[in-house]
Amino acid sequence: ADPMRQMTPRQLSEHLAGNDNPPLLLDVREPWEFDICRLPNATLVPMGRIMAALGELDRERETVVICHHGIRSQQVALFLDHQGFSNIINLSGGVAAWAREVDPAMATY
Repeated sequence: ADPMRQMTPRQLSEHLAGNDNPPLLLDVREPWEFDICRLPNATLVPMGRIMAALGELDRERETVVICHHGIRSQQVALFLDHQGFSNIINLSGGVAAWAREVDPAMATY
């Protein structure tokens, strides 16, 4: 398999802007974190529920995994990659970096 793809917030922002077939934005944080801030159109599946949710996810669909700082998402991205998902991207720096680099109005924690 190719090494895990990473995208910076700016790269992801540009990717979303020019894309008629947007990726799944898979947020693996906890619900309380998701309530504070999230990317537009993100889908919440907390890290502890990923195993249970495998059947609901499309293995072929481009999927960007998101967390607070990019640590949990990296673990989930590697797990999905090993489960045969072919199109996984980790958002490097997580929502914290997104707030810093793309959306200064986003709430932070």
